[in-house]
Amino acid sequence: MSSPTVPVNPGPVPDPSLPGFLLAHGLAGPGEPARWTPLAGGVSSDLWRVDLPGRTLCVKRALARLRVAADWQAPVSRNAYEWAWMRFASRHRPDSVPELLAHDTEAGLFAMAFLPPEQYPVWKAQLLRGEVRATTAAAVGELLGTLHAASAGDETLAAEFSTDDNFHALRIEPYLLATAAAHPDLGDVLRGLAERTATTHLALVHGDVSPKNILVGTSGPVLLDAECAWYGDPAFDLAFCVNHLLLKCLVVPRSRDALLRSAHALAEEYVRRVDWEPRPALEARAASLLAALLLARVDGKSPVEYLTDDRHRLFVRTVASALLRAPAHTVADVLRAWANALDAPTEHGSVRPH
Repeated sequence: MSSPTVPVNPGPVPDPSLPGFLLAHGLAGPGEPARWTPLAGGVSSDLWRVDLPGRTLCVKRALARLRVAADWQAPVSRNAYEWAWMRFASRHRPDSVPELLAHDTEAGLFAMAFLPPEQYPVWKAQLLRGEVRATTAAAVGELLGTLHAASAGDETLAAEFSTDDNFHALRIEPYLLATAAAHPDLGDVLRGLAERTATTHLALVHGDVSPKNILVGTSGPVLLDAECAWYGDPAFDLAFCVNHLLLKCLVVPRSRDALLRSAHALAEEYVRRVDWEPRPALEARAASLLAALLLARVDGKSPVEYLTDDRHRLFVRTVASALLRAPAHTVADVLRAWANALDAPTEHGSVRPH
């Protein structure tokens, strides 16, 4: 999705309605100069940094068609659900989201504080540079588990975030069902996971807990981009985030052990906070979803951009397919299988796929 920290070349006001949004909500004064800079990195929304005299903020607007190679459309109403998720998170963990400034439901716009990258680096950028700290991952797991626990069993939230159609369009179809179509031999398994996920409603799910949507703040992680917010299966968030740590083992091999430790730390801190259902039940769902999401980030509608080596993609397909055919019971089991596969000699004598 997108992170409000990476500016590209500034341009003119992108849409005449946008300055009106700022004026209507008292975020800018009449005639006050504003510099609009589009922010890079998003496939699902337009995002701008707006510099006003003495202050800076972000404005976000959802797109009807996402910027990916495949035909991927999603309702722009998700902007309102993202705003609502961030309001929920701010009530329970105020430092876990940017300060919220204003929202226009009809226009599909909202404004939030701009968090300077020198103080709030993007976790993904740190990981790809080899700056891997298990303490950061543990803090993400703790925050995620705390927010899930705060929402579990809340009928009001369940009604407010009854966003099954959004989640289907943004996650179930492009990740699980598109991957099922690409792998007919695993189609029944993946469609079964899609059905199970779609019909599990236990807690408020962020839906895009990816390192590119997590800033490493001085008071802990800051979560962005909750467009997929849905009252559903919390195991999805856990699997979605751990997935990215595993994939990065392939492109930052010198940090492989630290990434695996981080994945363990995140999962362990998360599971400690699971009090809304038996922990083995959640772990089993997360483990099977993790295998599916590994495969989806190679053969679904939103493949990760950094897996450009065919050997890496083949490695993911091989390991993920085996885990889908013989499901693991815990996230730790998946991590062990991943580490073992990385260490296993190949037919060419290489012990690692890089």
